[in-house]
Amino acid sequence: METFLKEFQQLKIQLKEIKSATGNFDDSKVIGTGGFGKVYGGKLSHFLGRIIVAFKCLDRRFGQGAPEFLKEIMMLSRYTHENLVSLLGYCDEAGEKILIYEYASNGSLDLHLRSTTFTWIQRLKVCLDAARGLSYLHDDKGTQQRILHRDIKSSNILLDDNWNAKVSDMGLSKLGPANQQYTAIITNVVGTIGYLDPMYMESGILSKESDVYSFGVVLFEVLCGRLCFENSNGRFLSLVHTWKQSYKQRKLDDTIFQDLMQEMDPRSLKTFSRIAFQCLHENREARPTMSLVVEKLKTALEFQEKYEWMKHPQDYEKINRIAVHPLKYKSKTELKSCLSKGILLNAGKTWFSLNKNGEHCEMISAADCLIPTAQASTFDEYHSNCTSIYL
Repeated sequence: METFLKEFQQLKIQLKEIKSATGNFDDSKVIGTGGFGKVYGGKLSHFLGRIIVAFKCLDRRFGQGAPEFLKEIMMLSRYTHENLVSLLGYCDEAGEKILIYEYASNGSLDLHLRSTTFTWIQRLKVCLDAARGLSYLHDDKGTQQRILHRDIKSSNILLDDNWNAKVSDMGLSKLGPANQQYTAIITNVVGTIGYLDPMYMESGILSKESDVYSFGVVLFEVLCGRLCFENSNGRFLSLVHTWKQSYKQRKLDDTIFQDLMQEMDPRSLKTFSRIAFQCLHENREARPTMSLVVEKLKTALEFQEKYEWMKHPQDYEKINRIAVHPLKYKSKTELKSCLSKGILLNAGKTWFSLNKNGEHCEMISAADCLIPTAQASTFDEYHSNCTSIYL
């Protein structure tokens, strides 16, 4: 192990510095506990300045040891991305194995699922960030290898000061060949019950689509405002099957976190729920790539941003600029008068108009308000969700 760590000597931090920062590992400094052990918070001098960091201390009682410790150092040192947690250093001294990360002041995603102040647009941005981080791991980056995370879950998605999401905990990850259509390696099954790909559990064959399945579970957690499992009389009960059925039976309203319902754009919800459901496909070949997940989540976010901006327009000139046929006017008063007669937006799919009080109504085309029926994999039948929205 010493030979391996020589490559990362520049990241080594003395134990005495860590003890000073954590008050000799005082319980008052504990900010969390994970599959690795306790996590402490404290200030540390770094080339970035004196900053708050997170110290993750190995506790062998939690089932992880030196291999996971080394794997984390290697992966987070060699592969960096704005949506992956940054490794700032490590300590391997006096029997202690400690990893030092950037501090995520808003904790992990699982802590916010039930929050009534965690808005739909915030949730979309967090999901998009996490998807970008995972997509980066799955991309070969010119090395002919991709990284399979193996433990994607909401508690492994950390949120910084600005609510930017970062995928964390690479200790269980595996490198796989990227020069094949379907990367697949045989390995012992590890991960977290509830998020594990059923095909991986049954066969022991790991693929990047196994991560996609786990991420689909996270997407439904974000949508439903709860973890994917519950404890019923001491028994583990997964909610994933229930969520899939609610989607196929067009009963998402029964499972969506109710505090989100009033703020959701129907097109955003349709796009988000559809890609989330596809991630959970039983057949791994039918699951989307993470790059496609990124694309669809970006579309869902754009729909929601347009929807919210239309609800609270700050500049009628901006509305005119995105119109199908922009209006000609000589003053803002004249523009407002013209808008009272209505204007087409969103490639002709939305009709926008102002009333005499300056309030507006928005009507969305029926085609954009259709939601797929039970045969979600074919998407050839639909039912109507709405015909118009009045704001």
